[in-house]
Amino acid sequence: MYAYNVSKISVTARLSPKLNPKVGRLTRNALIGALFLPLLAGCSSVAAVDAAPDAANPLCAEMMVVLPDTIGDADRRTTTSQATSAWGDPSKVVLRCGVQVPTPTSDPCVSVNDVDWVAHEDEKSGIWTLTTYGRTPATEVVLDPNVIPSSTVLASLSDAAAKIPAQKACVSVDKSEQL
Repeated sequence: MYAYNVSKISVTARLSPKLNPKVGRLTRNALIGALFLPLLAGCSSVAAVDAAPDAANPLCAEMMVVLPDTIGDADRRTTTSQATSAWGDPSKVVLRCGVQVPTPTSDPCVSVNDVDWVAHEDEKSGIWTLTTYGRTPATEVVLDPNVIPSSTVLASLSDAAAKIPAQKACVSVDKSEQL
């Protein structure tokens, strides 16, 4: 899938009637190919990412405009949906703003630059999903810690995630027992 809607692009090739029809067809096809080749070549760099349910939330837009261009050695790529981003080709990090706000959980919570993240590891794949805690809308980041360090990712993204105001904070099990 590509971000450009090719169906809205119209190409009209007018050839001189004096040209041989076979040459005219070849010239027309070459012209059309030259116009569409950059679009087709760019297809491999667009990441297909599904939008989250609350992706249209204005607070997501505030966060999206300050996301970093690079995380570690991974450059930011174009994605197919609103309030999403990806870094690396193939993707090393995928971000979606507007995901469901996490409820209290026993999953570990880490705080990076005053942004709390709930970390969930898929036991089969080893892929981590980190979701902001105490912020509405929530932001989800998916990564493989064997490919890119989670500390690098969270340090790079926490300033942008902080654009969505915190309403709650994580409480560790030890702290909750003292309450």
